[in-house]
Amino acid sequence: MSLYLTAIVKSKKETTAELRALLLDMVSNSRKEAACIQYDLHEAADQETFIFQEEWKDQASLDFHNSQPYILAFVARAAELTEDIAIYKTDKLA
Repeated sequence: MSLYLTAIVKSKKETTAELRALLLDMVSNSRKEAACIQYDLHEAADQETFIFQEEWKDQASLDFHNSQPYILAFVARAAELTEDIAIYKTDKLA
């Protein structure tokens, strides 16, 4: 059964360009994972808020994804690049 995530990442004003580049790299690498069904990145009109829409094959696939070097690199830098990160696991209704 698929697992759905929405992640909202708010950039610090001074790190937006660097964060955008890092997030786009995550998209490129994540889409290469066999269990990745969907991994889309959106940018809000303020150009400082980024929204991921993700779909993974299952929890084991998401756990594997979260252990990848490019995800760990983001996690290591998140505090210096972001103001806030919110991640929601959701159920698809329609």
